[in-house]
Amino acid sequence: MTKSELIARLAEANPRLYQRDVERIVTTIFEEITAALARGDRVELRGFGAFSAKARGARIGRNPRTGEAVHVAAKHIPYFKTGKQLRELLNAER
Repeated sequence: MTKSELIARLAEANPRLYQRDVERIVTTIFEEITAALARGDRVELRGFGAFSAKARGARIGRNPRTGEAVHVAAKHIPYFKTGKQLRELLNAER
């Protein structure tokens, strides 16, 4: 599902809201999650999961084309851990 598909579904489910308002709400939520991760905060949505940023140290990698060793700088990567309710829903027998 893309962001525009999410907005369309939410607008259909809430006919009393304008689509532009739903789009603004969804965009604001994503921006706030992004800003919190950039600050180093953890974002937890109960039942759904938690977003956080993990530090990945510098390392020596390999260029897949040439096999040459290359230096890969340290960086932070986004990390998502599913919540218990979401895991149970995904693993329920269908």
